[in-house]
Amino acid sequence: MDVVFYVVPGLMMAGAVFMADRVVRRWLQLQGAWTSGLTAEARCLRTFTTTHGGGNDTSVRTRLHHVYEFITRDGRAVRFEEDGGPATVLEGDFVTVYYSGGPQVVATAHAPRPVVSAAGTLAILALLGGIVVFCVGFMVTYSTAFHI
Repeated sequence: MDVVFYVVPGLMMAGAVFMADRVVRRWLQLQGAWTSGLTAEARCLRTFTTTHGGGNDTSVRTRLHHVYEFITRDGRAVRFEEDGGPATVLEGDFVTVYYSGGPQVVATAHAPRPVVSAAGTLAILALLGGIVVFCVGFMVTYSTAFHI
């Protein structure tokens, strides 16, 4: 029975570390696209929404997604999907995209906002770090309180 008090917090910590890795990777990708100096004109091919929630009297969350396509400077056609864009961009509209060069192109149509992006990333990392500290504290407390 004691193993539950170590496995569950361990899994929670592993999940928090995995999420922190994903957040940092996405932040680095955005920073790379914004600071690369490479821009292109992209066309919005499609817009769609996804909804979550709504069951058992819960609120419904709706996210707007855009699918863009552009040509890089070296002539490659790149198509990517991005969520959270402005609702004023419709199918057929042209927008400026920022992208990083190289074999793996990472692009975004979001305007450069490095301070806001860094602040959001740090806030999420602080929350995830708090989860890890709580789990470690819980395991240490359980170990010392019940295994004297």
